[in-house]
Amino acid sequence: MKETTRLIAAGRKKQYTQGVVNPVVQRASTVVFDTMEEMHQAAKERHNRTLFYGRRGTTTHFALQDAICELENGTGCALFPSGAAAIAQTLLSFLQAGDHLLMVDTAYEPTRDLCTKILARVGIETTYYDPMIGAEIKSLIQPNTKMIFLESPGSITMEVQDVPAIVDLARSQGIMTVLDNTYGNGLQFKPLNLGVDISIQAATKYIVGHSDVMMGVAVANERHWPTLREHAYLLGQCTSADDAYLALRGLRTMAIRLQQHEQAALEVAKWLGSHPLVCHVRHPALPSCPGHEFFKRDFVGSNGLFSFVLKQSTPKALSVLVERLHHFKMGFSWGGYESLITINANMANMRTQTGWDKGVVVRLHIGLEDTKDLIADLEQALTAFQSALKD
Repeated sequence: MKETTRLIAAGRKKQYTQGVVNPVVQRASTVVFDTMEEMHQAAKERHNRTLFYGRRGTTTHFALQDAICELENGTGCALFPSGAAAIAQTLLSFLQAGDHLLMVDTAYEPTRDLCTKILARVGIETTYYDPMIGAEIKSLIQPNTKMIFLESPGSITMEVQDVPAIVDLARSQGIMTVLDNTYGNGLQFKPLNLGVDISIQAATKYIVGHSDVMMGVAVANERHWPTLREHAYLLGQCTSADDAYLALRGLRTMAIRLQQHEQAALEVAKWLGSHPLVCHVRHPALPSCPGHEFFKRDFVGSNGLFSFVLKQSTPKALSVLVERLHHFKMGFSWGGYESLITINANMANMRTQTGWDKGVVVRLHIGLEDTKDLIADLEQALTAFQSALKD
């Protein structure tokens, strides 16, 4: 079955749809039982898509979990109120005082803050590593190293990691691997197929696709699913049935949306690559991006997210650049139908292992607007930016 077809069919068992097209929105806290035997049986089967208590989920949640598992080829899927919650819960589920974590230096900023402000406080040590290290990560492994965390491509600077090399090394050392797969979205990159133990996504992004739901998902293999499932429950992690429904609805159109995001972003990225004010473009599908060779090998497509580096800038000129834009809005998320821009002028503060001296990074998310309109918008804003540089 083709992946596009799979997305349409996933999570649509008759027990979830009850005879209509979409899974029913079932909101619940308390589940009631007619007999003691029914209640005892539900308790025994509470791990197996059985109605037990609202925090365990309803048929709407079960439908989404089935669909995400099918998308990522996993054993089980836990739902969280945000991507950051999915990352935090996963790390706290498998790490304890005295453990050592290897964290990619290009990780999402809140992930770094989690390591610094929460994990360190409970006695978990973090070492950051160069995303391009590959199998040489072996030199950083300590006797107490418990987990290697990957994010590929990396946040903002978009380095693509050699995931198979790191995973193979980790497995030989008995170390678990966790990967933030929000960019890969489960359709264009499948980490569990390469041996990663847990794949995490901010479903807020491409799964939902409409900038109106906060949600995270973590998909585990058979070995790690029972621990992740129970710890998520014990720490009270859950999502609403309405949000689960919106995520399911987003899944149905994700493949076709990604095609448009990919096509438009590549067109914009290539245009920016030839602009005289741009030093270089960091789009995983282009040779100018570190790890491009791994992207070609491991991914089946790209999306709307990429960055470019300016040759020069001033604070005033950067303000002019973003404030002159019409179709690109300033915002911290991505993955929705709208185009967004963020300016990252202090990358050195976010790269403690690899550093950053290449200039200001501008991150774009290319939405579903007409590409010619987006390029014209960038062109006029960059012209204003160039004038402001001279002031």
